[in-house]
Amino acid sequence: MLKLKQKYIWPIITIVAVLLAGYFYYQLHVMQQNPQAIAQKEATELMAKVSRLIVLPSGETPTIATISDPALLTGQQFFASAKKGDKVLIYTQAKKAILYSVLMDKIIDVAPLNIGTQAAVTPPTTTTPTPTTKK
Repeated sequence: MLKLKQKYIWPIITIVAVLLAGYFYYQLHVMQQNPQAIAQKEATELMAKVSRLIVLPSGETPTIATISDPALLTGQQFFASAKKGDKVLIYTQAKKAILYSVLMDKIIDVAPLNIGTQAAVTPPTTTTPTPTTKK
């Protein structure tokens, strides 16, 4: 009876292992073909979570940043309660930044975004006198 079980178990384990290896190879291949698709999917999922908590600006895809070291952000009021792994959604057109805690599934802070817009400076034109030749 034990040999009969071993006779069927090893082929089943082998088939499952081959199927899993094929699946993960396919996922790697898809990721290599279009790495932006994964980032877009993660952004869409994050926006769906945050949109349950606050009305997000429409017509704009945010830039998303992950806080990796909150100690570097000390002294900035917006990041006072930030923890490692929190996400910042930056809406440049709506001029809004949202600090979201992934672990707590809560919005920690919302702040206006002040992006400096400087007018283009054109250098003054200078005229150089043309040399005159005497004959």
